[in-house]
Amino acid sequence: MTIVGFHASHEQLPPSRLLRAVKRAEDAGFDAAMCSDHFEPWSVRQGHSGYAWSWLGAALEATRFPLGVVTAPGQRYHPAIAAQKLATLAEMYPDRFWAALGSGEAINEHVTGDPWPAKDERDARLAETVDVIRRLLAGSEVTHDGLVHVDRARIWSLPEIPPPLFAAAVSTETAREVAAWADGVITVDQPLDELSAFMAAYRQAGGVGPISVQVHLSWAPTDDEAIAIAHDQWRQSLVPAHLAWELDRPADFDALTADATPEKVAGTLLASADPGRHLEHLAGIAELGVERIFLHHVGTEQDAFIDTFGERVLPQLKAAAR
Repeated sequence: MTIVGFHASHEQLPPSRLLRAVKRAEDAGFDAAMCSDHFEPWSVRQGHSGYAWSWLGAALEATRFPLGVVTAPGQRYHPAIAAQKLATLAEMYPDRFWAALGSGEAINEHVTGDPWPAKDERDARLAETVDVIRRLLAGSEVTHDGLVHVDRARIWSLPEIPPPLFAAAVSTETAREVAAWADGVITVDQPLDELSAFMAAYRQAGGVGPISVQVHLSWAPTDDEAIAIAHDQWRQSLVPAHLAWELDRPADFDALTADATPEKVAGTLLASADPGRHLEHLAGIAELGVERIFLHHVGTEQDAFIDTFGERVLPQLKAAAR
């Protein structure tokens, strides 16, 4: 059965409101949740970016379902500190916490003042970082001298079972590369033929564990409102991935998308007032064999979305996925 989760977007809401939203999502029938881990929002209009790791402790304590995070250790987070955070949450909340690791985006990592590496170096750095984290979570003392540097690090408070380390990936090339180390993979919504190719690339390269898809969507009582919400909050979706990794300020994204029309933004995600249209789209993803689908309503008002989808989408989607 497909797990249907709620995505908590730190870029768009203050942490206190996100905490209330994730509790409401559990009450409404969502099976799980995940969150972003940004230092800055994508857009000045979004206006928030709380610290995911403080929030995760509160959210795990306030709920009972699984929670995960998409994060990028290696520059903003030293791998030893990343491993310590992962171990602490997994020890406190066994079998409920996971992390998806990616190579990062300049908008979050530039704050260290270190140079932003080219993509091939970022990917190599991630592979080293994952190796360091896994060794630390296994209880080893680790010294490493490469693209990341570690001196005699050891995690003293370990969980009985290390948390799953998924990979965050978009392209089929990355799906093949991460299959060697990932306990699962999470990607973003894309046309079904491309998503199917992504899944095949991961599995054929030996990838194991669940495949998850994060679905950005916009829902409101009318189509016009849903489109307006997407245009206000999610127009950075028009920036190609290879460029989005390189821009380092929210104002840069705003400048690149300043002339974007509501209709053009709506073409990057499903913006509709009809829960049936959303259900049909999500069912198509589930039919591919995706194990986990995380829904992100790109608006800043989450309550009505949670309640409506909890009543009119989740039960039907879960039944169809069976």
